[in-house]
Amino acid sequence: MFDLMFDTISFALYGNFYGLNTINISTTSIILAYIITIVCAIVTALVLRIPLLPSKPYRYSFDVSAIYPTPIIAVGIFSIFLILNYAFIYNGLLLAAVIGVLSALFVKYLFDFVFPKPLNENAGEDME
Repeated sequence: MFDLMFDTISFALYGNFYGLNTINISTTSIILAYIITIVCAIVTALVLRIPLLPSKPYRYSFDVSAIYPTPIIAVGIFSIFLILNYAFIYNGLLLAAVIGVLSALFVKYLFDFVFPKPLNENAGEDME
């Protein structure tokens, strides 16, 4: 039974479940798409007036910035699309730019709702 499940998953991955194994992107195109994703995310974040660096001290700051969460989220979402073997047009370059812009918009407007900041150590409880 486990061999049947393994073979089914193996063939689904090999044929990409929908038979789209003909979509091939070269390594240089993938690297270029990742660079475009990062650049679009940072530039859009700066246009939206997200600060370049978080407030000091950097190590304990939970502020969003254009450098830390924005390109990481963009690269992660773009990687999910590449793993699913979905490259829109122009070998994924347009998809990379769109994901970069959308991740910057997500960080600007929705990041604090999805990932709230932790409470201060002294706030939240009455110390008597």
